[in-house]
Order: sequence, then structure tokens, then C-alpha cells
Amino acid sequence: MKQQPNRYFPTPHRGGNPGVLPVPFRTDRLPQDHRQVGHIPGQRLEQAEHFDEPLARDEMTARLEAALMMSDEPQTIRKLTSIVGFTDAQETKQAIQKLRQLYERGNSAFQIEEIAGGYQLFTLPTYRAWLVRLQRADDGVRLTNAALETLATIAYRQPITRAEVDSIRGVSCGELINQLLEKGFVKISGRQETLGRPVLYVTTKKFLIQFGLNHLDDLKKSS
Repeated sequence: MKQQPNRYFPTPHRGGNPGVLPVPFRTDRLPQDHRQVGHIPGQRLEQAEHFDEPLARDEMTARLEAALMMSDEPQTIRKLTSIVGFTDAQETKQAIQKLRQLYERGNSAFQIEEIAGGYQLFTLPTYRAWLVRLQRADDGVRLTNAALETLATIAYRQPITRAEVDSIRGVSCGELINQLLEKGFVKISGRQETLGRPVLYVTTKKFLIQFGLNHLDDLKKSS
């Protein structure tokens, strides 16, 4: 299992006022009856969804896009439905698909990924060279090869005890497991019902996000 910290970047809207995205206002694409003196730039027009414009969005799709842009972690369909105000999950999924089509058709820098049981907005890998300049030096999560091997052992064999990890790797992994616990990739799920009742370890949601997985079942597909 290889670490994939640079697969894509979440939309960089941390800090400042992430809800305000300046967009140049153009009147040359509006119907004549809307080119009025005193029209407020950026004001939503009722007919917007009917314009022959590749990037046109209706009210609900725009709300969904805003919610995804503000999210620092994947959001479930249920939560997005509640936040945005869709009538049901199916309507939310249709809006997500519409946004995906708009991004693809408009040659956008964004993509919506289904990851860790939810949906999150990411920038395309193509733009990594520029976006990495915005990242703080301590933003990335770096793991040694030994830590990655230990994490892979836990991921594929979970729930698993420390003794079982040591046996599989052939070395003592206590310190490495502690590091994975501190970084949030591994957590304690309970105790094994055997002599001494040793602690059981499993991977976390952060593990899925970091390695671009939607479910643990995806590990079998990549093995």
C-alpha cells in the first residue's frame, strides 16, 4: 500500500473569508432586458438556469457547491441533503452529478470525489505544482516506510493486536503503532477475548481520506 498524499488537494479555502469568491460580472452574456442601469453585479436572476451558459447553476446546485467548498472533510449524502435543503438523497446525488458535468464541461480545476463514505471537493492533480506553494511546510502527513508497512498490516488484517502486528512484520511495532495513533490513522476498537485481553487496533476515517479510499473494501481491489 503506497501513501498518496499528493493525489489531489482539497479546495484551498482555509482562513480569511472562504465564503466570498470574487467573480467578474459580465453583461454581454445577459439578455437585453436584464442590461439595466443599477443592476447589482452578481445578483441572481430568476431565469439563470435557462441561459445557454455552460457554467449556469440553479439555486440548489449553487448551494451544494458552496457547502462542498466550505467543507474540510467528506460530507455524507444525508448531511448534504439536510444542509442544502434537498427533498431526498436522490435529488442530492443528481445535483452532485450535475456539478461534476459542469466542471468537466467548463474545463474547471475542480472535481468531486466520493471518499471515506462522503463527498468532497478537490482540485485536479494537474494543478499540484502551483497549489503546493500555498501549503504550509507542516501541512503534509509524512510516514516512514516502517510506519507505512505497519499501517498496511493493520489495514489489511484489522482488527488486530500489537502482538499479531509484531509477528507479521518480524519486529517490535509498539512505537510505530503509537505514532499512528497520534497521527489519527489508527484507533483502539476494543479488546480481544483471549488471555490478557490485548488491545485491538483498526484504521480510522482519516486513513481512508489520506489514501483516497471510499470504503475498506477498496483495499481488496487495490491489493
